[in-house]
Amino acid sequence: MKLHELSPAKGSKRARKRIGRGPGSGTGKTAGRGSNGQRSRAGYSQRMGFEGGQMPLVRRVPKRGFTNIFKIRYQVVNLDRLIELEGEITPEILSEQGLVRAGHPIKILGTGELSTALTIKAHKFSASARAKIEAAGGSCEVIG
Repeated sequence: MKLHELSPAKGSKRARKRIGRGPGSGTGKTAGRGSNGQRSRAGYSQRMGFEGGQMPLVRRVPKRGFTNIFKIRYQVVNLDRLIELEGEITPEILSEQGLVRAGHPIKILGTGELSTALTIKAHKFSASARAKIEAAGGSCEVIG
């Protein structure tokens, strides 16, 4: 056997399908695209939400409610997540520890128990969190 006599195994290669080349090809007339119409044409692209001319779902369903753009969305931290920390806790320390994202207001919630005295600086405290922090001998400082 010589290099120029090498060929793929019998049946391993298949000729590509020639689309739209008459009835003898098996894919003549509509070329495998079903019946004629808008979707069978070259360059067809349908816009998002188009339903063939009927009123689209997004326009049939009524609009409800609104989004208050002035609402302050706090990142919450529970007391049980602060047990490992010591001393004064600030938003910078919380973001370094990966408990919150930097630059967002923080609210401390009262889930969990606190045994050590902590000085916590945050934008808001729940009533139960404030009571537990002060019962443990710590203090709550609201920052603006």
